[in-house]
Amino acid sequence: MDLLKNKENAIAFYKTAYLGQPKLAIEKYVGNEYIQHNPAVANGTQGFIDYFERMQEGYPEKSIEFVRCIAEGDLVALHTHQIWPGNDQYITMDFFRFDDNGKICEHWDSIQQIPEKSENPNTMF
Repeated sequence: MDLLKNKENAIAFYKTAYLGQPKLAIEKYVGNEYIQHNPAVANGTQGFIDYFERMQEGYPEKSIEFVRCIAEGDLVALHTHQIWPGNDQYITMDFFRFDDNGKICEHWDSIQQIPEKSENPNTMF
C-alpha cells in the first residue's frame, strides 16, 4: 500500500465530490465496489452521486478544510472543518478503506455540529 498516495486520493476524492463533481470522484478514485456506512446515503456509487448532487444543488456555497489526514494499512482517516450557509459549522471524521488497486471501496463517517459554547478553551481541531 502506498500510504501517501492513498492520503492524496482520499482528500481529492472527498474534495471533488464535496465541491460538486461526485461522478468524477467516483470515476477517478473508486474501485469495483463502494460500501457506504453513512445511514443518510444509499449504498453503492449511485447513492454517493445522488447524495452529493443534492448537497451541491441545495448548498452550493459550502466549504471544506482538510485539517488532518492519517493513513495506516488500507485505511485513511480525514478530519475536516465544514462551513455551510448561515455559518453553520461542522467537524467531520471520515474513514476510507482502499482495495489492493489503490481505489476507495468503503466509507464510514461521523459528523458533529460545532457548539457555540465549550467547557474548555480547546478547539475541535
